[in-house]
Amino acid sequence: MSDSSTIKVLGLTGSFRKASFNRMALAAAVELAPEGVVVEAYDYRDIPFYDGDAEASAGIPAQAAVLREKIHAADALLIVTPEYNASIPGLLKNAIDWSSRAPQQPLAGKPTAIMGASPGALGSIRAQLHLRQILMNVGAQVMVGPQVLIAAAGQRFSAEGRLTDEGTQQFIRDLLAGLANWTRQLRK
Repeated sequence: MSDSSTIKVLGLTGSFRKASFNRMALAAAVELAPEGVVVEAYDYRDIPFYDGDAEASAGIPAQAAVLREKIHAADALLIVTPEYNASIPGLLKNAIDWSSRAPQQPLAGKPTAIMGASPGALGSIRAQLHLRQILMNVGAQVMVGPQVLIAAAGQRFSAEGRLTDEGTQQFIRDLLAGLANWTRQLRK
C-alpha cells in the first residue's frame, strides 16, 4: 500500500478495442483523479485463459502473476466494464478468475469501484450488477455508490476519445473521491 496521503488505484477495463468507450472512460478517470489519488491503467490482455490443469502443473502464468502483484500493490481498484450480452466480457472474468486463486488472493478485502459505458440507454448497469456479484464472491470490498453509468456514450466522448460531457466528468470525480474515502475508512 502507498502512504496514507496518496491513494494508488489500479484501473482495469473489460475492453481493449481502440475505440472502446470503456477504455476512454478509464483514460478520463486517470486524468480526472482528484488530488491525493493516482489512477494507473493496466493492460492485462496477454493473460492466458484460466485452466486449472495448467495451473496445477505449471503454477500461475507470469502474465497473471504480474496482474496479481499490481492488485496487491494498489490501495484500491477501479474496474470499467462494457456490457456484453447483459454481462461482463470474458476477458475481464478471466482476469478475475486468475486473480482469485490462492495463495494470497489479491482481491480479498480490496476496496473496489465499478463504472461502465455503453452506447445504449442502460450504461452497462446489467454488467455492473454481475461484476459486483462476482467481486463480492471473491471478497473484494465493492463500493455501493456513487454509480457511474455512462449511457449514450457516443454523445459523451469526442472523435479523439476524450470525455467532453461535464456532468459525466463530475460523476467520475465523485466516484474516485468516494473510492479514496472508502479506502481510507477500510484502513482504520
